[in-house]
Amino acid sequence: MTADALTDVAGVRVGHATRTGDGWLTGTTVVLAPPGGAVAAVDVRGGGPGTKETDALDPRNVVRTVDAVVLTGGSAYGLDAATGVMAWLEERGRGVRVGPDPAHVVPVVPAACVFDLGRGGDFKARPDAATGRAAVEAAAASAPGAPVAQGCVGAGTGAVVGLLKGGVGTASTVLGSGVTVAALVVANAAGSALDPETGVLYGELFEGRWVRPPEAGVREAARRRLAEVAERNAPPPLNTTLAVVATDADLSKAQAQKLAGTAHDGIARAVRPVHLLNDGDTVFALATGERPLDPGQPLALNEILAAGADMVTRAIVRAVRAAEAADGPGGTWPSYRELYGTGG
Repeated sequence: MTADALTDVAGVRVGHATRTGDGWLTGTTVVLAPPGGAVAAVDVRGGGPGTKETDALDPRNVVRTVDAVVLTGGSAYGLDAATGVMAWLEERGRGVRVGPDPAHVVPVVPAACVFDLGRGGDFKARPDAATGRAAVEAAAASAPGAPVAQGCVGAGTGAVVGLLKGGVGTASTVLGSGVTVAALVVANAAGSALDPETGVLYGELFEGRWVRPPEAGVREAARRRLAEVAERNAPPPLNTTLAVVATDADLSKAQAQKLAGTAHDGIARAVRPVHLLNDGDTVFALATGERPLDPGQPLALNEILAAGADMVTRAIVRAVRAAEAADGPGGTWPSYRELYGTGG
């Protein structure tokens, strides 16, 4: 039995640190790689990214594996959460060995942020190194293959998608080859995940099943409510959708980078418009290398690439469906469930 989550990739763990109340509506999510690290790559397509250590993931550069990936709120200020994760890893001797002493390591911890500043009411309420440490400790304390909390948790606590509340979502699949492919997403986009005419989430149209639109009366009430929200809320200055796609396949850095790139298709299916100047859309790819690609199956990599995009789409749908409404000094964002119920 699987968790249908990023943690279905053996050895990968996820931890959240969530801050709400007293002006806070933000948090940090850490994806902890197995001991020894995971091959990693990144693809950044948004026009306003906030990132750390992403250049190290270029296939032309020396770093091959990472120890953790940090997804955080707080815009560029929140990138400080990675400092707490690095300190936790250093204490355990995890990282690139750079000296004669086994303790002489530099953990490789790429990070990316979403914009949620002020959404809880206090512009200065944002993640820091302590938040990052709390998230990595939560990841380390979780059981192998544990379910991952979704919705308004971790880096998705203050997330917004268009006029709806966003959050964290995750999904996984096992291919016919036995390879596991999974994704975790922080859905926080300037574009919308919702077709306002039908009340259907764009991403659900790609899940291979018929989607029943909400009743006409429900749709009309939702349109009126969203018009009120648009009038009340100030235009969001910046957003960003973040994703980590992981697999137990044995991929090179170049292959992992291709996986990160094609996974952006999953965002484009679920959010319209996407990759705007107001977004910092960033996808990380992790490969633990437990399952070698079958040399007799030259299209095996294509299956992994397609599955990565599919899992990102599904994870965005789950993030929006799991999110809870937020109404406070920083703004008003209804949830999808509040407007349309749980059907579909």
